[in-house]
Amino acid sequence: MRAASGEVLTAQVPLEISASYRARTKGLLGRDSVDGAMLLSPASGVHTFGMRIPIDVAYLDRRLTVIAVRTMIPGRLGLPRLRARHVLEAGAGAMAGWGIRAGVRVEVEETH
Repeated sequence: MRAASGEVLTAQVPLEISASYRARTKGLLGRDSVDGAMLLSPASGVHTFGMRIPIDVAYLDRRLTVIAVRTMIPGRLGLPRLRARHVLEAGAGAMAGWGIRAGVRVEVEETH
């Protein structure tokens, strides 16, 4: 990850990518915990209706730069972000621990 200041942040996080309509609609619904993060693509907003746990939500632009990060409790509707093209979800508190904040560019790498 790279901050707008050029500072390089490193946090390797297990990532699940939800690119189909069905996968994006389900997201983290019905889970009691999250191992890593889930990338919803394309997406500009989320809700937490039916969720069991609070989550962190990072709104990303088309270049995977973080626009905003919010923590959402179950039963809420997040407002869509106009510039957002992707949404990154994780357990509440995880984003701060990884250094994910506005201005940071997220990089997705395939590992074997």
